Amino acid sequence: MAAIGVHFGYTCACVAIFKDGRADVVANDAGDRVTPAVVGYRDTEQIVGIAAKQGRVRNATNTVVKVKQVLGRSFDDPETQAHKVETKCQVNKPYYEIKVGDHTENIAPEDVAKLIFHKMKETAQSALDSDVTDAVITVPFEFAHAQKNALREAAEAAGFNVLRLIHEPAAALLAYNIGQDCPSGKSHVLVYKLGGTSLSVTVLQVNGGMFRVLNTHTDHSIGGESFTQALAQHLATEFKRSFRHDVSTNARAMLKLMNGADMAKHSLSSLGSANCFVDSLHDGIDFDCNVSRARFELLCSALFNKSIQPIRSLLQEAGLSTNDINKVVLCGGSARIPRLQQMIQEMFPEVELLSSAPPDEVIAVGAALEAGLLVGKDGLNGEESETVDVSAADILLKEVDECGATVFNVLLPSGTPLPARRHHVLSGGGDLSSLCLEIYQKCGTEEPEKLAKVRNTPSIILRDLQPKEENHDIDTTVTMKRDGSVHVSCVEQSSGRSEAISIAAAS
Repeated sequence: MAAIGVHFGYTCACVAIFKDGRADVVANDAGDRVTPAVVGYRDTEQIVGIAAKQGRVRNATNTVVKVKQVLGRSFDDPETQAHKVETKCQVNKPYYEIKVGDHTENIAPEDVAKLIFHKMKETAQSALDSDVTDAVITVPFEFAHAQKNALREAAEAAGFNVLRLIHEPAAALLAYNIGQDCPSGKSHVLVYKLGGTSLSVTVLQVNGGMFRVLNTHTDHSIGGESFTQALAQHLATEFKRSFRHDVSTNARAMLKLMNGADMAKHSLSSLGSANCFVDSLHDGIDFDCNVSRARFELLCSALFNKSIQPIRSLLQEAGLSTNDINKVVLCGGSARIPRLQQMIQEMFPEVELLSSAPPDEVIAVGAALEAGLLVGKDGLNGEESETVDVSAADILLKEVDECGATVFNVLLPSGTPLPARRHHVLSGGGDLSSLCLEIYQKCGTEEPEKLAKVRNTPSIILRDLQPKEENHDIDTTVTMKRDGSVHVSCVEQSSGRSEAISIAAAS
């Protein structure tokens, strides 16, 4: 029985099929194995993929890119606001404003994602030559429950029967059969994913087919587009030097340069030099420029350093060293870059660097293998792998010490297997008549952020405390579920008064 695996990324999507005991990536109708996650709206049709991406130069305000950034997020979410500033397509509330003929339509992000999923379904079914809809969809590890639901609903609206959502790092391990051929013994695997708009590094412990996430880090400030922009700026400088015209402030010209730089960047992963040609870049002037791999590496040297910098701090937080890592798996299109692979290999000189499968396809392959397991195909050895959910951020309790200084006590460190429960006794002076309990989260080196601010939920306030000579002792219990939601209850030990509240944490 056949099944489908889909990796829906921020900039690209990829689909693989499981059939006859193996998983293979399927090329779309343009012959590409990876499809840009771009949707262009025209008066009578919607275009998905490379045609929409290339047509963005002329149709920017009606072209949606990176819709995954806003799926399942509120309009006030910082990621949504950042997306609103970046995209050329107007974003109003949780909708895109699309001009169709002489009127404007509001298109929900889920409807945009549905079109991309439908493209993936058509691509897979054309290869299977049958109406197979069973699929496994991959999700980033840091996705909150609402984001996962939005992704699932978009896939189901496109006609998929979603068997399971699995985390991208787990899919990458499945693609290389890690954990399937090792019934016992612990090992550590680092999954390095550098996609179009984000960097994700995850350390997992593999033990007898069980995957446990020890620590993870995601940075949305670096990605493949950062390298493309650096190369496009270089091309703009070369054009100015040759033709005395500055196109760096011309949005349409820069979109053309971005398309040309993107193609050149991909070529430089396998060739020593690449030619970038842009037709009628400015005032009818055609632009032709040759870029060497050495020049590209020099332009992006600071970005490469930023791309591998989080690895050591991530390992340190997990209590591991580079010597404790047994394998490194590369994912994401930008992990193809030779210089980046060289720098990672130098960091792990004795470790096997797994990149034999194309990094931008490996997650989809893993999803297809998982789909094959779930539909009962026995063409694979070993038992089904399982991912243990963990807290993606530190969950902290805010207190004030004897000197009046604010302190944060970590109740649930990031990487804690979920579900989890922690107890803490919160003390306050006996003369207090009320006590406010505030829960925070902290990701990496960022400042702690109140969960009430993240999800607009109230703090817990214990009122009408009876004055007494000794301190008020509040027995606090914090429970975090697998979906990232946090439940807090507190009981005053002497009186038995209790309060409780559930908070949807940004996991």
